[in-house]
Amino acid sequence: MGKKMGRPKSNNPLDIDIKVRINQSTNDKILRICEKKQITRAEFIRNAIKEYLNIN
Repeated sequence: MGKKMGRPKSNNPLDIDIKVRINQSTNDKILRICEKKQITRAEFIRNAIKEYLNIN
């Protein structure tokens, strides 16, 4: 058999799933920012956590 095809393994996989409840107003604000910056909501939340924790 040859090499496996597909995506290479990540050095830092995103394998932890977190669920959080927010109100409609907060969600609307997040979605507006995401649309403006052309990023996903998950990407926005990861960036906000990094900023809060002073990572990178």
